[in-house]
Amino acid sequence: MKFKKVLVTSSLLAVAALTLSACGSQKAQQNSHKPAAKQVLNWSLQTELATLDSVTVTESASGDMINNSMEGLFIIKNNKPTPGLAMDTKASSDGLTYTFTLRKNAKWSNGEPVTAHDFVFAWRRAVDPKVGALGSYMYSGIKNADDILAGKKSPNELGIKALGDHKLVVTLDKQLPYLKLLLGDARFFPQNQKAVEKFGKKYGTSSDTTVFNGPFLLKGWTGSNLSWKLVKNKNYWNKKHIKMDTINFKVDKSLTTAYNLYQAGKVDFTPLSAEQAKQLAKQPGYRVLHPAQISYMEFNEAKKEFQNKKIRQAIGYAIDRDQMAKSVSGGGSVPLTNLVPEGVSSFKGKDFATWAKTKVGVSYDPKLAHKLLKEGLKELGKDHLEFDLSGPDTETSKKETEFIQSQIEQNLPEVKVQTRNVPLKTQIAKSSKGQFDVQLTGWLADFADPSNFLDIETKDNPTNMGKYDSQKYNDLMNAAETTDAMNKEKRFADLVAAAKLLNEDQPVVPLIQEGNPEILRPTVHDMVENTAGLIENFRYVYVTE
Repeated sequence: MKFKKVLVTSSLLAVAALTLSACGSQKAQQNSHKPAAKQVLNWSLQTELATLDSVTVTESASGDMINNSMEGLFIIKNNKPTPGLAMDTKASSDGLTYTFTLRKNAKWSNGEPVTAHDFVFAWRRAVDPKVGALGSYMYSGIKNADDILAGKKSPNELGIKALGDHKLVVTLDKQLPYLKLLLGDARFFPQNQKAVEKFGKKYGTSSDTTVFNGPFLLKGWTGSNLSWKLVKNKNYWNKKHIKMDTINFKVDKSLTTAYNLYQAGKVDFTPLSAEQAKQLAKQPGYRVLHPAQISYMEFNEAKKEFQNKKIRQAIGYAIDRDQMAKSVSGGGSVPLTNLVPEGVSSFKGKDFATWAKTKVGVSYDPKLAHKLLKEGLKELGKDHLEFDLSGPDTETSKKETEFIQSQIEQNLPEVKVQTRNVPLKTQIAKSSKGQFDVQLTGWLADFADPSNFLDIETKDNPTNMGKYDSQKYNDLMNAAETTDAMNKEKRFADLVAAAKLLNEDQPVVPLIQEGNPEILRPTVHDMVENTAGLIENFRYVYVTE
């Protein structure tokens, strides 16, 4: 499961554009062909869609489809905000009030104009506790958002208002230097009130129960099928710069099947397994993406055995992350030293991951693992432990859960692990209700800052599904986002301390930063893939003959 989230300022310079490893011959080909008469792409995915509701979306596959079929105030291109529906932005001298002037020629696919009122409606819906949007934490910092989420104020008191149809005013509780990046996320997109009210709980559950305002219209998704398409939106305000006519998507959970389709010319793109990456590293179109994306295990601390710190630590020390990264997870993956991956932020020329690096909680130490397990079991009055390890049903995730199961049972004979791989939508639904023992999950940054990852484990964050609750940790994160927010040195120190505390307490087990090997047909050009947030952006793509 790849959840998405959060934060800050100059750290963006460290992650400016996605690192790509590509065959040198590809660049020459880019300038040697004319655009094809038919601008059609066929794209292979590993994960099915969960929703098209921009307010409730939680994972990257759905987020990317929403990003290409809908649009907010800003568009994120190479991790930088560019104008979307906002033609002009003015900030007050104190940095707490922003006025956005909207384009007048934007339309919804139901024919209605896109207005400032659509933003007001969507944002109020996003923070309404009755809706229960897991991404609502992202609104923290916008006036009254925290009180609304806590049930202390009405969603109507959120710091957003429309001045007519094309002026939008946003008021903040505190300065948010990263505001434009934040507003480029799908959860800040507008929504058509008439459509949402018409379809009710069914809104966003299929392409027929959703309306769009982006460069493409999404068609053919029933809510459960594994194929759909994006077609050029003739009513998009910037349609003359959209080159693709159709992009066909097909979910192939078997990477072997997906690559066979690529070889047969039936798809233009597919992710690759670790084994495929080794074989294809010198092929034209091969590349490795290094997004701000991690995999980790999360313990459900509502269960007595996982309230025991030594049990959690034992399981963490029993896993060889180096082996997992090299032989299981895919070409280019690297082991994590804490919950924050490399390339997210730096201070005084040194990466955050280096500042926060410790051996505590992230080393492979079977002897220490067994010692801690025996002590933890004794404290619980038990002589063995059994639990379920859940994860998505993709080919890669199945291999990862099997590897973790093998490592734990091999190094901790008193422990028996049952793996349960289910569709992503099912895992999200179950984990959000606390219906799991231990889960293999993941996180993809909404934008580049350490708090993007560390906020996951704060007490009131809805994505803290394991219910970790440390006053010391919460205090460190609160200081980083309030009293120390504008002091880079103090803020960085708070976040480093928080990262080290997570390693010590081990409510989550950091595993790997993903390196995603893939192959893209060399006739496909100008594909934008951000490291954080909404990754795939098809607005600029074209194909040559």
